[in-house]
Amino acid sequence: MTPSPSILEVSGLKVHFGSDEGTIRAVDGVDLIVREHETVAVVGESGCGKSLTALALARLVTGPGLKQSGAIRLAGFDVMALPEPDLRKLRGATISYIFQDASAFLNPVKTVGDQISEVIRLHRNVPHVMDEVVSVLKRVGISQPETRRKAYPHQFSGGMQQRVMIAMALACHPRILVADEPTTALDVTIQAQIFSLLNDLRDELNMAVLLITHNLGLVARNASRVYVMYAGQVVETGPVPSVLRHAAHPYTRGLLSAVPRLNQPVERMSGIEGSVPHPARLPQGCRFHPRCQFAGDICRQREPVLETVTETHEVRCHYWKQIQ
Repeated sequence: MTPSPSILEVSGLKVHFGSDEGTIRAVDGVDLIVREHETVAVVGESGCGKSLTALALARLVTGPGLKQSGAIRLAGFDVMALPEPDLRKLRGATISYIFQDASAFLNPVKTVGDQISEVIRLHRNVPHVMDEVVSVLKRVGISQPETRRKAYPHQFSGGMQQRVMIAMALACHPRILVADEPTTALDVTIQAQIFSLLNDLRDELNMAVLLITHNLGLVARNASRVYVMYAGQVVETGPVPSVLRHAAHPYTRGLLSAVPRLNQPVERMSGIEGSVPHPARLPQGCRFHPRCQFAGDICRQREPVLETVTETHEVRCHYWKQIQ
């Protein structure tokens, strides 16, 4: 089966910051591909660089001493070469974002209808904007949209606020939707409803979804391919079934071992010893070796490169063959 065309191609993406401690290498050479109509996940612990990677796709990262480099091709546009006015047209219309805490991103003194209409007016030329607002609210499952568009964010539950955020993101029919931990603050029932909605909208609108998460259960149920990030790098990537069933990197295995299983009662959950290194003080060699039970001398001396496990599965580890 021939793969779908790529909507997003990222090569050698780096997001570095200058600091008194030295260069902070928050994202350090990430390659990423998202094809049309598919859901791709980026997973890893907090601090691994996944959210910065997502923001960098539309050059939304700011900060003192920022240096962003690499190649980003989005829907045929060379993002790194676009001037700011063209970037503003791209954001929201071609690529849209939804985030985990809707209450922090919705304006408390504006009605949800006004906030969605602002997005539509910026990117689309339609004669009846409020009709579009009602249509998109209905599409994301908000009942009585003609009335609820006049409500303020505090008059919605957390799940409904997240649906409003999705409505804002989809109001201009983007080619790719970046969902950065979109359901972290919601209970599991609402999580399931939100992802069912996202999957339905992906198919209805023929868009791609880039899911940023630490929840491997969500990845297993919703994504077709996954990138596992650690300390600013991709350490394993491939189709979700291959990576989750035949994880080749010790870090991926550690993440999987920390997932609770209802059919295997244990007194204490497994975890990965230590923590993600500070991006200004990365260890020599493999960045995971201080936490890895399989680390040898070569891991402390030489940084690994991505190696082929199968035609579609890659891993960044010196010892992946020995630990299979």
